[in-house]
Amino acid sequence: MSIADHTSPTSTTPEGPDVHAIEVTVDGRPEQGTVSSRTLLVHWLRDTLDKRGPKIGCDTGNCGACTVRWDGRIAKSCMILAAQADGTTVDTAASLAAEDGTLNNLQQCFKNHHALQCGYCTSGMLMTATDLLASGEGVTDQSVRRALKGNICRCTGYENIVRAIRAAAGQDVPKPHGHEEGEEQ
Repeated sequence: MSIADHTSPTSTTPEGPDVHAIEVTVDGRPEQGTVSSRTLLVHWLRDTLDKRGPKIGCDTGNCGACTVRWDGRIAKSCMILAAQADGTTVDTAASLAAEDGTLNNLQQCFKNHHALQCGYCTSGMLMTATDLLASGEGVTDQSVRRALKGNICRCTGYENIVRAIRAAAGQDVPKPHGHEEGEEQ
């Protein structure tokens, strides 16, 4: 599904022709609002709904910090107008953990394999990895690196991220250096 498949006609709400009334299911909850024609989905999620998972990194779709699942597929929310999301489902990294805050398998693997440092890219990496794991594609170093191609991390060097995703796929991967069995942490 492409961005062109998600269009919303200009609204004739009392606010004017450049305002759209939208209804979006976000992280499993129905949300409603009105947005300007120019409002990006990432800004609506963060500024209106207080969703802190998608980060504003580049506003050009290059860094991946704003990655969400949009109707079941990954998308860069800085490249989508909020009005285009009308009638769709958007999942942020907040949708991954259980309601009580228990981490899901992928998040726990990121933690166990030290796949994050500053955390700025983490939600985008998690959403991209969730998409890869759900795709049924074989998970190899190469497929993980290919999937992460649109996500930039300036801290980790990616090796631990790749390990974490492979571990989440049920593969036996080595622990990060210094955290082998029997060693003090």
